[in-house]
Amino acid sequence: MKITNIELLTFEAPLKNPFITSLRRVDILQDFIVKISCDNGVIGFGEGAPTPVITGDTIESIKLFIDSITPMLIGRDIEEFDKVIKIVQEHKYKNTTPKSMLEMAMFDLKAQYLKKPLYKLLGGRQKSFQTDLTISLDSVEKMIQNSLNAVFLGYSSLKLKLGDSVQNDISRVKEIYSCLPNNISLRLDANQGWSVDETINILNNIENSDIEIELLEQPIRSNDFYGLKKIKDSVNTPILADEALFTIDDAYKIIKYDIADYLNIKLAKSGGISEAIKIAKLCEESGKKCMIGCMLEGPIAISAALHFTSAHTDSIPFIDLDAVGLLESYSLQTDIVFDNSNITLSNTSGIGIKL
Repeated sequence: MKITNIELLTFEAPLKNPFITSLRRVDILQDFIVKISCDNGVIGFGEGAPTPVITGDTIESIKLFIDSITPMLIGRDIEEFDKVIKIVQEHKYKNTTPKSMLEMAMFDLKAQYLKKPLYKLLGGRQKSFQTDLTISLDSVEKMIQNSLNAVFLGYSSLKLKLGDSVQNDISRVKEIYSCLPNNISLRLDANQGWSVDETINILNNIENSDIEIELLEQPIRSNDFYGLKKIKDSVNTPILADEALFTIDDAYKIIKYDIADYLNIKLAKSGGISEAIKIAKLCEESGKKCMIGCMLEGPIAISAALHFTSAHTDSIPFIDLDAVGLLESYSLQTDIVFDNSNITLSNTSGIGIKL
């Protein structure tokens, strides 16, 4: 089963609402799909979103990576899977998004070759999951409206994007919380928009108001490990490391020095499924819990992340794979069922995506 062709395609889809964080605003999903064909007619798919403010990967850098590695992969046999994955991981430094895309397609091919759904190939059993939904940073009135719409659609966990100003953020949390049913879990994500002292003051204010927050995601800049630990040790709200976690070495450091309560694994940050597995296993061994997160991606990337999650449910209780739920529509055919907060994998071989 030898690779005969690698093709990079563009994928666009309209959003229901603009996606707004303290780092960026996106009005339409625009990402890449990599299509890998083999000599037996089997095709594997991967997907990745250029997110320079987080991964550093741009449209140009993704194209360059795929173009430069293609001659090294053409003619390679999927039966030599570990060697192929090693080529991907060792080709250039960082470039985690295109590496993740290629790995998705490789794992898709391998699972199809073995006639298994990917989650079973990875050792998973669970097929159905519930994701939260991101509420973009906006006026408090708009965020309340979007939150109530999400509750109406059946979401029981919401992630509020924050980070533009301390007073605005405190008001947003209090007003949104007061409008929601008691059974709704709130997660906060400042996307590095606060300082250490601001974060502690904000959480103290919220906690003193008897508002229970499930977790706070990456409130300060990604490289401030000391500051993240100071926050963790100063508040009751659990802290989730997101942009601080890319590699297995990052995970070791976060766990060894108890820098955060939880770790956020994203395939586009780790560089693919193989590296994400290493992080998940490390967390399982150490007793740390994780979130599985995503970039602003489409069905291929979200499906791949969910297949991975199925094999690591003991260490990944938090599901933040809501990107498809943010789309107004999309043109891909999939055997995975996306029903608002509920996502269900199929028993189709591979990832379960068709173009």
